[in-house]
Amino acid sequence: MEQFIIKGGNPLVGEVDISGAKNAALGILAAAVMTDDTVLIENLPNVRDINVMLEAMSEIGVKVDRISPHAAMICGADICDVSVDYEYIKKIRASYYLLGALLGKYKKAEVPLPGGCNIGSRPIDLHLKGFRALGAEVTIRNGAICARAEHLRGSHIFLDTVSVGATINIMMAASMAEGRTIIENCAREPHVVDVANFLNSMGANIKGAGTDVIRIRGVEKLHNTEYSIIPDQIEAGTFMFAAAATRGDVMVRNVIPKHLEATSAKLIEIGCEVEEFDNAVRVVAPRRLCGTNVKTLPYPGYPTDMQPQIGVTLAIASGTSIVTESIFENRFKYLDELARMGAIAKVEGNTAIITGVDRLTGARISAPDLRAGAALVIAGLAAEGITIVDDIVYIQRGYELFEEKLRSLGAEIRLIHDEKEARRFRLQVG
Repeated sequence: MEQFIIKGGNPLVGEVDISGAKNAALGILAAAVMTDDTVLIENLPNVRDINVMLEAMSEIGVKVDRISPHAAMICGADICDVSVDYEYIKKIRASYYLLGALLGKYKKAEVPLPGGCNIGSRPIDLHLKGFRALGAEVTIRNGAICARAEHLRGSHIFLDTVSVGATINIMMAASMAEGRTIIENCAREPHVVDVANFLNSMGANIKGAGTDVIRIRGVEKLHNTEYSIIPDQIEAGTFMFAAAATRGDVMVRNVIPKHLEATSAKLIEIGCEVEEFDNAVRVVAPRRLCGTNVKTLPYPGYPTDMQPQIGVTLAIASGTSIVTESIFENRFKYLDELARMGAIAKVEGNTAIITGVDRLTGARISAPDLRAGAALVIAGLAAEGITIVDDIVYIQRGYELFEEKLRSLGAEIRLIHDEKEARRFRLQVG
């Protein structure tokens, strides 16, 4: 079983390049099957979630040509099956985007109920509500969502709660429905905008993405395109907090600073210096940081996917901080692992009260999910001594070359497979 072993205590210093956005790429890959023409997608992150998604697409007859680690040619002309295999769905939740894509194109689709990280309840009722509003008959049978329609017709859809997944799925299906669709109270995240821009580049007619009202006029068919995915704001934010927690100085390149405003604001609030450039952000932490309060909210609020990273950083900041999680109820599991390193935190419902300590100490810990796993790596980098992180398969789902990028900044971290490699690392780092 693969693990990360880390010797903490080194400030991270240098420059790091950010990969394409995983969450945008998953929606865009699904949308690519909606035309019979060949589509070129660039700036794909080379991570497990993307590779599993491409395998799932190949299984239903999509022609996938991975021309480089970060680019793929996709052709959905020969799709032979609108039923996606459960083996893929249980690995990545976002493969449910194939439901909206296949329903839009073929007016029928069958996708198993999704899996992914266990960070809390993420119901799909809003997706199904949207499909039904467009005229589809939707049932759940034998553990799968089955949707079909004679015709999809535009509709006025109000989402009861803001949902990225439902916004993207309904947007894809409505792109090839008859007439006009209006989606209200929709998600405004950058990856929603990226999927909309991709669909528009194929000939869709979508307006308002990035606001809370999206208007779509359905088209009969979509065509080929070449498209480059936006940078990953969550990967960027993770490296920004890694710089903060280790009292480092890191230039995070290939980013869109506008997408990072909530993250940058909190870093400044706790005592970091943040400098923005056209496509880069520099984070400097010259001294011990101070505590703050933070609440996760839909974009443009503070992202739930950045909550564990700030939680780890606040664990070694001065004073008491309050972190409120308003999106997912199981997002504080990492605090139990952090306590093994000496952190002091108390969870009450959807709130964590974190009392900063002078230092963390290395321990053996486990990644409970993707973002928490990355945050625990940050904890190991900031701690004294040796930390071993288990279950890093979660981290590899969404971070490309994570340990290599960290090493380029001066981190002492290795990917290991057994105790022999762990002993060798300990000898090398003293």
